[in-house]
Amino acid sequence: MKNFIGIDLGTSGVKILLVDANGKILSEVSESYSVMYPKSGWAEQNPEDWYSAVLRGLKRLNASGVSGIACGGQMHGLVVLDGEDNVIRPCILWNDGRTGREVELLNDVIGCGKLTANTGNIAFAGFTAPKLLWLKHNEPENFKRISKIMLPKDYIVYRLTGQFVTDYSDASGTLLLDVKNKRWSRTMLDICGISGGQLPKLCESYQNIGTVKREISDLLGWGEVTVAAGAGDNAAAAVGTGTVGVGGCNISLGTSGTVFISSDRFTLPQNNALHSFAHADGRFHLMGCILSAASANKWWIEDILGANYDLPEKIRQYQGKNEVYFLPYLMGERCPHNDVKARGAFIGMTPETTKEQMSLAVLEGVAFAFRDCLELSGITVKTSTVCGGGAKSGLWPEILSNVLNLELQAVETGQGPAFGAAVLAMVACGIYPDVEAATGLIVKKHTVAKPDKRTVEAYNERYEKFKMLYPALKNCF
Repeated sequence: MKNFIGIDLGTSGVKILLVDANGKILSEVSESYSVMYPKSGWAEQNPEDWYSAVLRGLKRLNASGVSGIACGGQMHGLVVLDGEDNVIRPCILWNDGRTGREVELLNDVIGCGKLTANTGNIAFAGFTAPKLLWLKHNEPENFKRISKIMLPKDYIVYRLTGQFVTDYSDASGTLLLDVKNKRWSRTMLDICGISGGQLPKLCESYQNIGTVKREISDLLGWGEVTVAAGAGDNAAAAVGTGTVGVGGCNISLGTSGTVFISSDRFTLPQNNALHSFAHADGRFHLMGCILSAASANKWWIEDILGANYDLPEKIRQYQGKNEVYFLPYLMGERCPHNDVKARGAFIGMTPETTKEQMSLAVLEGVAFAFRDCLELSGITVKTSTVCGGGAKSGLWPEILSNVLNLELQAVETGQGPAFGAAVLAMVACGIYPDVEAATGLIVKKHTVAKPDKRTVEAYNERYEKFKMLYPALKNCF
């Protein structure tokens, strides 16, 4: 019996699945770790914490018959190792906003046109290249010590296999990759002051890149286990939801939120407001990323109202009628505003405003931010899958369906990146010929929400007002 392991290296913890060749989940475990916030707007983690959590999880998984393993992981994080493979400093995470000056340098001085021509994207604060420049400007001694530059999930792969590799989907978010031509950009390497030898070998996500080290396999009671290159978490989630090939769409309601539209060709998005990246199926995709999705709701419910607060069922009837608006920019915003200074805001409150209205406004605000991204894609989408922790709420997918005027579907596993990583491992082991064939056979979907015409019309009016709020408040942030 051949089984496969999928790892989802997230921001708050790691989830690990054991899956058989038919896509049945046999077992799963989770391990948590902390995020450090050394300064306002900064976010860091210790890569050793990730590896320790992965190893603990693999031991607890108690897996047998393991043939392959792959990792999906949080994107954009800057992991730097010295010549002896020691981690030089904590990883600067995807949601870290310290690189405002470097983003301005890249976009305004070097120029968006030059960046787009060489990478297919412009600079965003979370991307890896601005973090390298920040390190060069602010920690020059650490910058000089760099021997290897890698992304979070690639650090796990390196520890498991000794192979210094990355995949195209994750590399797309570095602003160092010429996405269209799938190669490191010499121009961007020169701008950042690094060499090609400091960057990992590029691979397709489903490519067999080696095997788990013998000492680790022995520790876990495994035989020889094939390792796939893996993928960035959003591409892995798209695989896990069957969003591959041409015209698929997936909305991820995780800590951050993404709208992911798969394509068979490289496309430059309108005003560079979205990301044009390589996909884990070997093709391409457009992606809009909002930095605060489920994390905005968690902040509101747990930190502000108290962990025991339950959203009452009655607020469902207020969809489209709420007078309160919420801008979900608690960590700044990436798409479409690219503004690290943006902040969250409640607007429209009166003495009669209730916490129920404000709670609903948080869910609606995130949904409106998703609509910003979807509209800028220029692609007509009629159906989308939805995944992530926020998708488990019956109300939030319903709101999303009405705000976006889309039928929303969920996959039976509901595991997103970890399941997608397991699929990549299956392809690397030759169980399926390609990613699209694998997902077509093992990803099962069902409808969770359909738009209501009257509610859609009401939300259309509210969305027009929502679009006015950020431009009006921008100079206040």
